[in-house]
Amino acid sequence: MVEPAGSLPPTERHADRATPIDALDVLGMVQAMHAADLEAAVAVGARAERIAAVVEAAAQALLHGGRLIYCGAGTSGRLGVLDASECPPTFGVSEDTVVGLIAGGEQALRHSIEGAEDDEALGAADMARLTPSAHDLVVGIAASGTTPYVLAALKEARRHGAATALVCCNPDAPLVADTMIALDTGPEVLAGSTRLKAGTATKMVLNMISTAAMARAGLVFEGCMVGMRPANAKLKRRAARIIAALCESGESEGAGLLAKAGNDIRVAVLMGRLGLDAERAKAALEEAGGVLRDALEAEPRGRTRTNTDEHGPAR
Repeated sequence: MVEPAGSLPPTERHADRATPIDALDVLGMVQAMHAADLEAAVAVGARAERIAAVVEAAAQALLHGGRLIYCGAGTSGRLGVLDASECPPTFGVSEDTVVGLIAGGEQALRHSIEGAEDDEALGAADMARLTPSAHDLVVGIAASGTTPYVLAALKEARRHGAATALVCCNPDAPLVADTMIALDTGPEVLAGSTRLKAGTATKMVLNMISTAAMARAGLVFEGCMVGMRPANAKLKRRAARIIAALCESGESEGAGLLAKAGNDIRVAVLMGRLGLDAERAKAALEEAGGVLRDALEAEPRGRTRTNTDEHGPAR
């Protein structure tokens, strides 16, 4: 017996298409999937205000020493782990600043762990191990909005006082978090395959949450990844270009500043813009809590401090 469409999450329903995807030629398949991806983008745009609210909550968590914690199962969990893993090299934050939980653990990143998404006890235990607090934001990710592992993790997070949000692709999902980002992505071209436009929409939302939150928390400057870790030759060249652009100098000068700054882009920019040596630039950045904009604004005043200044002796 076929389950009535009205009782299913939208992602599980069959698309109302004149021709199913497998009856199309290859070009038709590609065009159909591209059209579906455009629908995903529209669905994300329709929830801009909700996404902005989650961004603000994430930024406040970061500014107060808290964490952004993602939790999900299957594709949703992998997307959360992916976003979390990209934050340290992109923004220079520690590996425990943005955390990704996936039902079934690391093995689930490459293999399907049957039953893990239904394990409420596992969701609660995985979250409890992170000892969430009121400083953290926990973002559940579940296309259907009803994944037991995710709901249990959110419940445990709330029990510890953490702020919560849920990213899902079901406008009718029950209210299970402080903020719901319920994307109306509709049926998939391949019914139930949420790695398609539901996954695309979810990835877009996670990109927005982490990137905008980092920018709001001062870890982006003039549209540049100033916290980026230049860990290889390609990234060192990129870092030199960033420094050159922000200091209005040549790339070779940027590379020189980067080397003197110990590969810290922010320190190099302070050196280039304010004429500081590396030691003073590092100190200025530390005094500003690692926020380059604040360091640039405060340092000119700091350079004119007197020995009786309330901030202490001049350096």
